[in-house]
Amino acid sequence: MKLYLDANVIFSAAHREEGRAQVLVALARSGHCKLHTSGHALEEARRNLAIKSSGFEHRLAQALAEITIVAEAPASLVEWAREQELPLKDAPILAAAVHAGADLLVTGDTRDFGHLFGRELRGTRVVTLAAAIDLVLKNAGV
Repeated sequence: MKLYLDANVIFSAAHREEGRAQVLVALARSGHCKLHTSGHALEEARRNLAIKSSGFEHRLAQALAEITIVAEAPASLVEWAREQELPLKDAPILAAAVHAGADLLVTGDTRDFGHLFGRELRGTRVVTLAAAIDLVLKNAGV
């Protein structure tokens, strides 16, 4: 199962030693899923970590060892994502997930993505971190 991680999930994996984001990284490490993100999302996570966290570098490096950086989506796909009632800052996230062929877009951003939770858009379902873990475990037969 291919998952695209929003910046807030990467932030959580690097900010805390334990939690759902760490569980998802561990599931990827054990081969139950593949994690992806874009440079756009990674840069946002790094910016927020630099402002709100300290000592995160080692945890970020551990998470990034399991995350593949995918290409940004073309402008036409970003425009389509904007039509899904996303703010300009979040449209590239959905567009990159779809462009990468992700099964799931994993985000904790309930304010901007909440109206899309559970919906499948061009083959990519938008889910919370908890829902992603459940789906990965179910898919793995665990």
